[in-house]
Order: sequence, then C-alpha cells, then structure tokens
Amino acid sequence: MLIVGNGNIITRKGNEFIENGAIVIEGSLIKEIGPCAEMRAKYPGTEFLDAHGGVIMPGLINPHNHIYSAFARGMAIKGYSAANFMEVLEGLWWRMDRCLTQENNELSAYAVFIDSIKNGVTTTFDHHASFFDIPGSLDAISKPAREMGLRACFCYEVSDRDGESKRRQSIEENARFIKAYNDGKNDMVHGMMGLHASFTVSDKTLKECLEAMPAGTGFHVHCAEGPADVELCQKEHGQRIIERFHDLGILGPHTLAVHCVHIDEHEMDLLKESDSMVVHNPESNMNNAVGCGQVIKMFAKGLNLGLGTDGYTNDMFESYKVGGIIHRHVLQDPRVGYAEIPAMLFEGNRQIAGRFFTQHPLGILEPNAYADIIVCDYDPLTPMNGDNCNSHIAFGFQGRSVTDTICNGKVLMRDRQIVVADEAAIMQACRQSAAKLWEAINR
Repeated sequence: MLIVGNGNIITRKGNEFIENGAIVIEGSLIKEIGPCAEMRAKYPGTEFLDAHGGVIMPGLINPHNHIYSAFARGMAIKGYSAANFMEVLEGLWWRMDRCLTQENNELSAYAVFIDSIKNGVTTTFDHHASFFDIPGSLDAISKPAREMGLRACFCYEVSDRDGESKRRQSIEENARFIKAYNDGKNDMVHGMMGLHASFTVSDKTLKECLEAMPAGTGFHVHCAEGPADVELCQKEHGQRIIERFHDLGILGPHTLAVHCVHIDEHEMDLLKESDSMVVHNPESNMNNAVGCGQVIKMFAKGLNLGLGTDGYTNDMFESYKVGGIIHRHVLQDPRVGYAEIPAMLFEGNRQIAGRFFTQHPLGILEPNAYADIIVCDYDPLTPMNGDNCNSHIAFGFQGRSVTDTICNGKVLMRDRQIVVADEAAIMQACRQSAAKLWEAINR
C-alpha cells in the first residue's frame, strides 16, 4: 500500500477540493481518500509519499500524440522550405517516416514516455507511422510503455501513399496488435485501427480496414486538418470528409476524429449523431498554419471533445493554456475558452479514455478508480478551491510543476526523478539513433 498526502486534492468529482488530504492506494486502485492525518492514523506504517503542500490531482490524458515525431526536434532537411501544410507533410513527415527503423521507433517511444511522465501524462493515444519498417512497429513503441508502466493506446497509420504492399502491411499490423491486446483483460495497452487522412485512403482501403478490424474497435484518423484535404475529398468523392467517413461506416463511439478544423455544421451534426469523439490540437494547428477548429461551436452542440497535442509537446498544461488563448484571439471574444477548454482536458479526455480502458474509472480520484495520480509543486498566491482551481492551473501550472507521477498504483517519478528507466542512458542512445536517422533522410 501507499499513501499520497499532505497536499490539496483536486478529485475531478464536480468541484470537490480536499485541503491537506491524502489518497490511499492498494494495488492498482484507489482505496480511500480523506484528511491526511486521518488516513495516516487509519493505515499506520504505510509508505508515505509527501506532496509537501502541493496539489494532488488525476494523471493527465493525451488522446492524440505522434511518438515518431520526437526525432524531428532540431532536424534540418536539405531543400525543405514548406509553404503550406501539404508541403509540410511531403517534405518533412513523409520523408521522415519512410526512413524510421525499429530502433528509432523504440527509442523515440522511451523518450516520449519519459517526457510524458515528467509532465504528468499517464495515458496516451498514439498514432504511428514508419513505412520503412512496418511489421512489429507497434510492439516497438508499446514496449517502453509496458516496461515503465504507462497506460497507452496504439495504432498504425494506414495510407495508400506508399503503395499496395505497405498499405496491406499497415492494415495487418493494426489487426495483429488489436487481437493481441484488446482481450478485455488488459487495461494498460489497447489497439485501434489507424488511418492517415481522407486524401490518402481509397474507398477500397477503408472497406478492407473495416473487414480486418476486430469487433468493438474504432478508428483513429486525421479529419479535415487542412483545407486541401477537404478540396480533394469534394473533387474525388463529391462529399465532405465527415460525410464520406459517415457513409462508409468509419464513424462511431470508438472512433477518434482528430482535428476537424475544416468541417461545417452538418458534419458536426454527423459526428454528434454517430457519437464519435473529436480531438482538438491547438498548438499543432497553429504551428502548421492550418487554422483554428470550431470547437467552441462543437462544444455548444454537445460533441464529445478532447484536447490533444499531435506530437507538438507532451505538456498538456501548455496545450490547456494555448487552447484558451487561441479561441479568444480568433473569435475576438474574451469570454470563450474558460469553460470549454478545461472541460475538454479534464472531462472530455477522461470520457474518451474510458471508452477503451473500461475496467475501472481513470482521470478521476475516487475509491475503486485507477491510481493514476500526479503531484504538482504549486503554492497558490491567492485562495484556491474547487471553484477556481482551473484558473490556478491555467495561469500557474506548467508540465514541470509535476514532482511525482503514479500510474496504475506504480510510482514512475518521485521528487522529479524518473525511477522506472535509466534516463541518461536512454537520452544518449536517442541522440545517436536520431543522428543516423537524419543522415538517412538527407542522403
């Protein structure tokens, strides 16, 4: 057993806020929550993790990430100077994913998951692509999560862009991984059917994915991220993207429709009717200059909305800050974002993850929920309570505020020290592997 205490607890059960509280962990689950002195007296001799007066809250959930993008940091590609999003894809990401090896995949996953732990992210949904080396690539990127003890959902990006053989291997990789891990017993690793985007998948490919996908599984797919995707869909299929996916059976309660920057009101209604999930990635959208998704309108319509990072960062607090600012800026309305963005991060992401990891609640601190818990070093300069804690988080927290990270009852980081991996050795190996990758890309 373990007690995490001597901190202010944000449980995410409504506006519940427990001053100087403690959480009792037994195995992978939360056993009890209450005043710190009372819990320590009730369970004498139990190991104690001291929050030192900081904030104790649920581990964060990232519903859309790209592990493979990690090795792009600092990379220079000869002749690359993209003027639009399609050129970004063709000149950067597609050149990179055609060179990624299993070594690159595994090491970048170690690096990303270590960074996730440091930023308090205990659950990640990853969308992978490595067209040079497809079979077994999901095992390579899931290995670090399994070793270190993080909760994660993986998929491989099916696309027609690299030919028939690669397309077939991609579908098979997804189906194999799903069958291996979606057994109803494993609530740490899950699989989905990954798709790149409408403009790189034919109707034939989508139908084959549906046929190969085990029952109860959904799709993880980029939707209307840039305007060219929409234009090509209308030209080639006579439909908008969400309409096409709806008619072909891609949407549904286990499908993650990522981005949805360029969709209209009818498409929003189709997403709602199908009970699909939408993941907003504000920083990535800004970085790729593709626009700002209309999630404020989607929120008002009652869509299932989450907040992700799309590989731009592993710091969900950073995305939370930017998510509010960009909508106030674009809409020129200082009122928006204060309710919608925290609801996406703390409620929407929990609901998304709960559709896949189903045995116990996560993203909430209550008895019988998964013990996915973080401690943040934060001493409020104004009164803090359950009604205003989201404002404190938005303006006072950052990823490196996290001092301790626990997932499934296992301590992954203590006093800002990773305890489940040799961080220095891994980072050294990453630098060497990334250098080889960069050389291959620039040949």
